[in-house]
Amino acid sequence: MIEKGRPWGRAARTGPDLEVSGDDADLAAAAAAAPGRLVQFRPSVASDLGRAIGLGLESPDATEVAVDLLRVDTAAGSRLAVNAAVLGPPPHRLRAWHRAVDMVVEVDGRERFAGRATTVVVANGQFLHGLDVVPRGHPGDGRVEVHVYALRPGRRAAMRRRLPQGTHLPHPRIVQATGRHIVVRSRRELSLELDGHPLETAREVTLEVSPAALRLLI
Repeated sequence: MIEKGRPWGRAARTGPDLEVSGDDADLAAAAAAAPGRLVQFRPSVASDLGRAIGLGLESPDATEVAVDLLRVDTAAGSRLAVNAAVLGPPPHRLRAWHRAVDMVVEVDGRERFAGRATTVVVANGQFLHGLDVVPRGHPGDGRVEVHVYALRPGRRAAMRRRLPQGTHLPHPRIVQATGRHIVVRSRRELSLELDGHPLETAREVTLEVSPAALRLLI
């Protein structure tokens, strides 16, 4: 269920057009290559989206759900993600020695953060590297959750300990927002990770939600 009174999914009327096995990046690649297809996803243990939806659990009834996709644009090109994009060190790897950088984060045309931070998480799903990093994340609600980590070095270890249960939030030094169009601009290069895989560094990244762009059989 996306929210109270708004069910998610419907009884499947046909079998899958395509079967995909692997992690979230494998699913995103299949979605890019075959848009609009009904996909049967067999997740590996590394799939955070599979963990959020409960894929891999046997069910007597097949349900078709519409999953949002996240288009990520940098100077290097455009890619799709199904679960999350992370700029800077992911929260579970954030250590005292990681330097904060000057950045601006805009959500739906509104500036939501301007200052020094280490990490920006833009999440379609709930889990990141198996941890409950984004408790409010839902891959079918038409928007993404945005978290900006501006924790002081001495506070980061305590935050990491709370990630498995999602109790690191709320936090006065983690800015939270939700939206459909996100722009991150940094004065220095930031590492970029999509669906758990590291990519190139970037100073400016634009992220756009494509609602209900992936049809998934669960």
